[in-house]
Amino acid sequence: MKIAIVEDDINMRKSLEIALGDYEEFEVKTFRNAKEALKKLDESYDLVISDITMPGMNGIEFTEALEGRYEVIIITGNATLGRAIESIRLGVSDFLTKPFEVETLVEAIRRSQKAKKRVKREHKPGLQNDRSIFYGTSKVLEKTLSLAKKAAKSDAAVLLLGESGVGKELFARTIHENSSRSGGPFVAVNMAAIPENLIESELFGFEKGAFTDAVESKTGKFEAANGGTLFLDEIAEMPYHLQAKLLRVLQERVVHRLGSTQGTPIDLRIVAATNADIKAKMQNQEFREDLYYRIATIPILIPPLRERGEEIIPIAERTLEDVVARYALGPKEFSEDARQKLASYHWPGNIRELIAVVERAAILSDGTAISSEDLFLDARF
Repeated sequence: MKIAIVEDDINMRKSLEIALGDYEEFEVKTFRNAKEALKKLDESYDLVISDITMPGMNGIEFTEALEGRYEVIIITGNATLGRAIESIRLGVSDFLTKPFEVETLVEAIRRSQKAKKRVKREHKPGLQNDRSIFYGTSKVLEKTLSLAKKAAKSDAAVLLLGESGVGKELFARTIHENSSRSGGPFVAVNMAAIPENLIESELFGFEKGAFTDAVESKTGKFEAANGGTLFLDEIAEMPYHLQAKLLRVLQERVVHRLGSTQGTPIDLRIVAATNADIKAKMQNQEFREDLYYRIATIPILIPPLRERGEEIIPIAERTLEDVVARYALGPKEFSEDARQKLASYHWPGNIRELIAVVERAAILSDGTAISSEDLFLDARF
């Protein structure tokens, strides 16, 4: 097993390297910081062990930048409940507090590998969880995808428009993966999910001491996405007073952390998305017109699922396969009446609603056949 240790403390880094080096099953490589590791990690690595408190990019940001490509164990000498919860949200295998015995770390490593093998066994051959894969196809989808892939060949800013749940992040990932930046990070930020008072620090980062709770420096999303793609979801929800700063960063390609007088040059691709009527927001002075033209060089309207009827059953069947594999539910399939119900429903929540309906039906249904009653669509709006 090839393990990467990312730790800025040289004593801790060397201690872990020597201790794990005593185990013949482990091949250990060490890195001084997250940015160095991101440049050198490749497919040969099985596991990453990372400290949380590191200069430039902390362990949580580093784990997020890895995008699930490796099993991750977080170690820290300053554990907080918030950090533990954030680590769990990002899917880390374990969270260890310093000091710990080497045997404890070895047990955590072996647990992570057992879990990885178990997941592989539970999934059917060829079944993937790649979020950039479109489960179904239709003429309307192919036309929109063709436009997205053409846009991907340039570095022009793309604005994805469409109802909630139509798959805007999938399109953003498709643009990233078909671009010259595919080897760089893909960083997604949902403006609507971040409290207004935290958006500026999340996007641009901050220096230690910039404000009362800034006990250590933090890399912003712009720096984290350097060399790759930054996906700004729900861009129309960004507070008006921060839009001018975003516009300046996009124009100058330099980001200033809060509390810093020095700027950091950035080289990235911007893909933004919204389900709002952004032109109405401009008319109401809720969204800057100059920012709109900066992010909407290529606007792409993603049609709702009701206009992509050919995709409904393939998406439902693929989702069912995923759910059955994830929860080891045993063989299940849709009855003919369930398939007809799925195909005829109007899906106001689009693909997100379809996935939720299938997951619930798979978990709650008895036997191998999922009936139309198991879908509970008659009770939906």
